Amino acid sequence: MESKIFTECKIGPVTLRNRVIRSAAFENMAYNNSPSQDLFNYHTAVARGGVGMTTIAYAAVNRSGLSFNGQLWMREEIVPELKKLTDAIHAEGAKASIQLGHCGNMTHRSTCGCMPVGASSGFNLYSPTFVRGLKKDEIYSLVKDFGKAVNLSREAGFDCVEIHAGHGYLISQFLSPYTNHRRDEFGGSLDNRMRFMRLVMKEVMAAAGDDMGVIVKMNMHDGFKRGMQTPECLEVAKELERLGVHALVLSAGFVSKAPMEVMRGAMPLKTMAHYMDIKSFWWLKAALALVGRLMVPTVPFSQGYFLEEAKLFRQAVSMPLIYVGGLISKSKMEEVLDAGFQGLQVARALVHDTDFVNKLRSGEIECSGCKHSNYCIGRMYTLEMKCHHCVENLPKKLQKEIAQAEKNV
Repeated sequence: MESKIFTECKIGPVTLRNRVIRSAAFENMAYNNSPSQDLFNYHTAVARGGVGMTTIAYAAVNRSGLSFNGQLWMREEIVPELKKLTDAIHAEGAKASIQLGHCGNMTHRSTCGCMPVGASSGFNLYSPTFVRGLKKDEIYSLVKDFGKAVNLSREAGFDCVEIHAGHGYLISQFLSPYTNHRRDEFGGSLDNRMRFMRLVMKEVMAAAGDDMGVIVKMNMHDGFKRGMQTPECLEVAKELERLGVHALVLSAGFVSKAPMEVMRGAMPLKTMAHYMDIKSFWWLKAALALVGRLMVPTVPFSQGYFLEEAKLFRQAVSMPLIYVGGLISKSKMEEVLDAGFQGLQVARALVHDTDFVNKLRSGEIECSGCKHSNYCIGRMYTLEMKCHHCVENLPKKLQKEIAQAEKNV
């Protein structure tokens, strides 16, 4: 009898051939904010490798929502190239999703073309830069941009959209008391802090209509004391269910405050610094060398590291839930499905080997060969995401860092 992993799964009006979804882990392959041949090659390879659906990572709904030059900026002129990509994914038998969002305060004027905006004014060490709180008319304009981005996604041939409401991006910045200090109807109580999310999701659901699946990635906790904790996040999940969202991806962490809470393990600081441009990032390279482990502390990795907390959300809502976090083996994936989750999101195992799903299904492997050195994460802020085993002539200091990290997992 075939594993449940390889049975069909429905997300709203969309049926996937199996339950494995390539998560929206940042590829850094959208050079100059547009689709590239690298992006095309990677996602078609993942589709060929057997996933039910592959998710093109973070696409900003407008220019102010960009945090890297390697991110997509959702606009009319890139639709033809995206359509070529979705056609190729469909030809391999997989569905195509695209993650839509706005980075809020996690950017710089040189990237987003303006003073960074967020739920509230302040200073963000992530860039570093001063940040301006959004005005009410700008909030309502941004809501419309989400709807426009969904319509462009349909035009580009995507089956689903995934709205990024976690990890300290703009919707998450409105939700979290750590970043939302507003005194108007968008701040204060949890109900007020959910107002922006509520407006966005109503716009998104209207634009998606009855032919597109709508997924939301949200936090189960922010990962630090002053952020959102699990009880408030459970209320957010219930509100998203009430709004008619088709599925939730349950994650955690804040990119600008607790990044390894998202991914687990250690950030490979030598790798990260090695690939940075010394002229542009001299200050960050110096900081990583001096206090890197304080800036980005290690969070222990284990298979299925979010599962026990995710079960609380499974009890609280009846809608489809998609599990993400530390899925590298067939046995753990089956355990997640047996716990009542409808879908499985995977990233690093598919960076390590795009044929991961086909090999699981054939019985060639039972577990990914990924050892979670996080080399792919260390380089993705500068170059395209790639596993170290696909890179020739790695410097010895990086080889040593990778070996130590793999030994510690």
